Amino acid sequence: MFKDSTTEGLLAHEEGQNWKKGENQPAAFRDAPFAVVFVIHVLAIITIVAIYAPETLDQSISGDLDLNMRGYLYVAGATGLLSLIVSSLLVQIMISCASILVKISLLFSVVSSLLLAIFALYVKNTVGFIVSIIFFLLGLCYAKLVWSRIPFATANLVTSLSAIKENFGIIFVSYLFAFLTLAWTILWSLAFYVTYEKTKTCDDKTGDCTMNAGWAFLLFVSLFWTQQVLMNTIHVTVAGTVGTWWFAPEDASSCCSSGVTGSLCRSTTYSFGSICFGSIIVAIIQALQQLSDQARSQGNENAILLCIASCILRCIEGIARFFNKWGFVYVGLYGYGYIEAGKNVMTLFQNRGWEAIIADDLVGNVLFLMSLITGLLFGGVGIILESTTGWFTDTGDGAKTVAFILCFIIGLLLSHIMLSVVASGVNATIVLFAEAPSDFHSNHPELSSNMIAAYNKAYPDLL
Repeated sequence: MFKDSTTEGLLAHEEGQNWKKGENQPAAFRDAPFAVVFVIHVLAIITIVAIYAPETLDQSISGDLDLNMRGYLYVAGATGLLSLIVSSLLVQIMISCASILVKISLLFSVVSSLLLAIFALYVKNTVGFIVSIIFFLLGLCYAKLVWSRIPFATANLVTSLSAIKENFGIIFVSYLFAFLTLAWTILWSLAFYVTYEKTKTCDDKTGDCTMNAGWAFLLFVSLFWTQQVLMNTIHVTVAGTVGTWWFAPEDASSCCSSGVTGSLCRSTTYSFGSICFGSIIVAIIQALQQLSDQARSQGNENAILLCIASCILRCIEGIARFFNKWGFVYVGLYGYGYIEAGKNVMTLFQNRGWEAIIADDLVGNVLFLMSLITGLLFGGVGIILESTTGWFTDTGDGAKTVAFILCFIIGLLLSHIMLSVVASGVNATIVLFAEAPSDFHSNHPELSSNMIAAYNKAYPDLL
């Protein structure tokens, strides 16, 4: 098979490796205690809702409560279903216009900062104008710095989309988990409401009611943990599917191929404990951050300390998410436990000298822009629903605002989950390209040649 000098250089780099390649691990349940605790906590939430929610819903239907939840359930279902269709169309658009979308998303933040600066100047907000101009200039510098890397980001995106297109069943897996996320959010909301009603303490003078911080913390951990588990299960499943397509394309070349079904099976059984392990770390940080933000918004006298704590928690959360982002790829590819997977993939990148590559997130910008567009579209749908149905009658004069915000959040959340399939595919592609370029070149020569050429132009010093 013909190989140009660039291809030979990268493949020679693989042959001269000084790290241990990933190996398929024997079938075994890893980090199992975390999976057990997760299942117990889900059963606990279901039990709370089963015992107390019927009474709460009866009160809502009879009008004894100020908030009637039926309209919100209807709009959640309608916009949720529609967002699945729109997100599927967005995937097709990305396949056709990958390079253009990468460029548009890169310039989006720059143009947004410029528009904010113009608006600030119009309303005579000097501070806002200065800050916006600073961000505009920084954005221009960043765009100039990474513009040469757009072909490599595009090649990653095209490779990921090619794998997904040949195993389109993975999209339906994301649909399933999107529905599970929506169902869980509704279930958790009911559990939170009834727990609040049963445990709240009220001030006789002001009539203000608050929830015990301990219960609130546990419930927020429950919300974020389950959301993280569902999203990371998709991530691990996609990584396994892309890995099969990379190494054994004959097993991953149809809609519901064995690559898709096998990866989903491993993610929900042997690797489920590892997914729960990594997910709870982020969930605990998110819950602490949520409580900190709430306390600060209520005018707590330690507002400055809470602000500092919130900033620290956000930094820690970013580190944990970064570790999960790459560690879960190895979990999906080879079936390692959570800690071992994270160590192995970081060692791979360090020895390859690819820290600069994984720091670039140009594809992430594309997915964010697509999710934002979907959210805004469904915010508009919410306004239409408010005008044509009686689902928001309980919200009074602010009905249109409530409808827009609710539908925007639903559209943003669900589209983000499904577009995360593409993000996961890109992450798996980068890991596999670092570890096994020769297998890629043997099984997918055209994609490999394009990716190697783009890589050489973007990072000539790393080859």
